[in-house]
Formats: sequence, C-alpha cells, structure tokens
Amino acid sequence: MAKRRFGLVPWLKVGVWVGGLVPLGLLAKDFVTGAYLFTDPIELIQRTTGISVLILLFVTLAITPLRRLTGWNRLIRFRRLTGLFAFFYAVLHAFSYFVFDQRLSLSGILDDVAEHPWVLVGFTAFLLLIPLAVTSTTGWIRRMGGKRWTRLHMLIYPTAVLGVLHFLWLVKADENEPVVYAVVLGVLLGIRAWIGYSARRSKRPSGAGRTSSKMSASGDGPTAATRRPASKQVTLPS
Repeated sequence: MAKRRFGLVPWLKVGVWVGGLVPLGLLAKDFVTGAYLFTDPIELIQRTTGISVLILLFVTLAITPLRRLTGWNRLIRFRRLTGLFAFFYAVLHAFSYFVFDQRLSLSGILDDVAEHPWVLVGFTAFLLLIPLAVTSTTGWIRRMGGKRWTRLHMLIYPTAVLGVLHFLWLVKADENEPVVYAVVLGVLLGIRAWIGYSARRSKRPSGAGRTSSKMSASGDGPTAATRRPASKQVTLPS
C-alpha cells in the first residue's frame, strides 16, 4: 500500500506540474524584475507562450512512443495533463494577441489576417485545441464512446502541424529555430505512423489464428460454455 502511495507516478506528476508552470513563472519573473522595460512585452509574452504550446504538444505526442518503447503504460496518465497545459498557454497566447496586440479591434484583427496568413493559421490551430480540451475527461470518453473520442482527438495532428507552420511563417530573420521544431514534429509523426502501421499489421489474422477459428467452429476448440466473455473497455487513442 505504501509503495503504491509513494511510488514514481506521483513524483512524475509533480514534475509535470512544475515543468508546465515554468513558462508562466518565467513571465512572472520578467514582470517583477522589469525585463519588459528592455524589450517588447507583447512580443515576449507571445513568444514564450507560443513556444510553450509547441513543446507541450510535442511532449503529448511523444508519450505513446515512450510508452511503447519502455513498456510502462502508466505514462498515458500524463497525456491529458500535458495537453491541458498546452491549451492553457494557447489561451494566453491568443489572449495576448486579441487584447494586448489588437486591443479587441475587430477591424484590426481582420486586416491583420488579410495581410499576414500566419495569423489565420495560428487561430485555426487554437480553435482545433478547444474541443480537445473540453472532451479530455473520462466522462466525455463515456459519452462519446471510445472510437468517436479517438477520432476527435486525432485533431492533435493537424493542430501541431498548423502550430509549426504558424511559427515558420511568423519568423522573418532566423528560421533555424522553427525548422528544428518542424524536424522534431516530422520525427514524432513518423514514429507514431510506424506504431499505427505495426499495430494494424499485428491485428491481421495469421494462419494459426485462422486454423484456431476453424477448430472452434467445428467443436475442437473451447466451447461457448468455457469461453469467458470479453470485458467491455474504453479504448484510448495510442
């Protein structure tokens, strides 16, 4: 009992919370120390929150490959938390743009969207994050059903792609940093695609599986009275 209570998972959860709050703490430190006096405060807020969104989305996407690599299925417990932190910083990012940058001017926002396509791309990515955050609870999984919930949460892929594209189009001078983010995203998506392909391939019935099915149908295998019914489970996206 004590081992389960004071195991590794609670400490990792604390680590995720601390790591998720670090960008907010850095912004608070810059505000207290007056760092805003030496740079554009709006640009500093938007850059810090935007980078935080991308990193947290990448961490969320990396959880499944790490789970498959280590065999430690408890890692899946942290996916919702990292995803919600990504949404939190996306809200701060959008808030700083609409309130501080555009001062809630609809005409200014529309003009900016027409002149700078990366604004539209970033806003689209933010809108895609909203249903993911709202339906991230276990209750929503039960309401929607595992398959529908899984299909909805595949929106994280276009969200991450649009986020990186937003960063690439936004940067004018040094494009090395957004290119690095694009490469990391490409690697993550490639690994997850390989995992999905391997999972589908492993589900294909083999020759032994087909023979076993024929034996069961002919009465040579376990009978219906001896077979245990499969328990109904909610399937989460890998």
